[in-house]
Amino acid sequence: MKSKSNEFAAGEAASPVAEALIQQDVADGVLTLSLNDPDTGNAMSVRMAEALAEALERANTLSNVHCVLLRATGKHFCTGGNVKDMEQGADLMQGSATEIRARLKSTLHRITHALQALQMPSIAAVNGAAVGAGCDLALMCDLRLASESATFAESFLRLGLVSGIGGAWFLTRIVGTAKALELTLTSEFIDASTALQLGMVSRVVTPEALDETSAALARRIASNPPQALRMAKRLVLDAAESTLPMALETAAAMQAILLCGDEHKAVVREFLAQRARRDPSFQPA
Repeated sequence: MKSKSNEFAAGEAASPVAEALIQQDVADGVLTLSLNDPDTGNAMSVRMAEALAEALERANTLSNVHCVLLRATGKHFCTGGNVKDMEQGADLMQGSATEIRARLKSTLHRITHALQALQMPSIAAVNGAAVGAGCDLALMCDLRLASESATFAESFLRLGLVSGIGGAWFLTRIVGTAKALELTLTSEFIDASTALQLGMVSRVVTPEALDETSAALARRIASNPPQALRMAKRLVLDAAESTLPMALETAAAMQAILLCGDEHKAVVREFLAQRARRDPSFQPA
């Protein structure tokens, strides 16, 4: 996976720290972000959190990006917080309770907010362990694919902690309250097939196929008309928190904007042109 691409057509350049810890590549409308600290299992340090937040916040400024793919180098997706730092009171865990709370909000919470603010769809490709904050990070993405070797755990209670970055909010909405409580209160590690049954991931593939399968899905999503794609994502996500009347109002407003827009008209013209090329006798109604 390349570290960066000359297809970064808009937005400010990534910082050196972001480029080192988060490999970035843009191709075919897909921004691929690779967690790149394999020696620690891509543990979520302050520097990693800041680099990822920076890359995600920048994504909405890239006019040529229509899907974000989050993956990792090495054997694991993200093993959560560094336990050695916890023991030493270092990095994210340094200082008083007030200082740690402020640091969580200014680092890890930036990731949560940035993923929620993404206008385009996001996909997590999970290999190896997605544990603690790593599990939460995957759950924040719109779609998740996993390799057969992937494992997931809301493992915070094993260390006398809770999810500090919104994992409970996402997990409950994905698997339901009862199952979210079971996974949280037992800190149970689950394999990829169990995650698939629970709806935590939508596909499970071999480790060798994970990168290409996730990239192909991202390219397929990114190939859609950009404005309609962004509205379609927002419509589905908002529906989960809306009443039916509110959802209908939103759908009508979005559809009206799209029907009157140049993007829709261009897509229809191309659709009819392709149809005519396949069948010269075709005449639009």
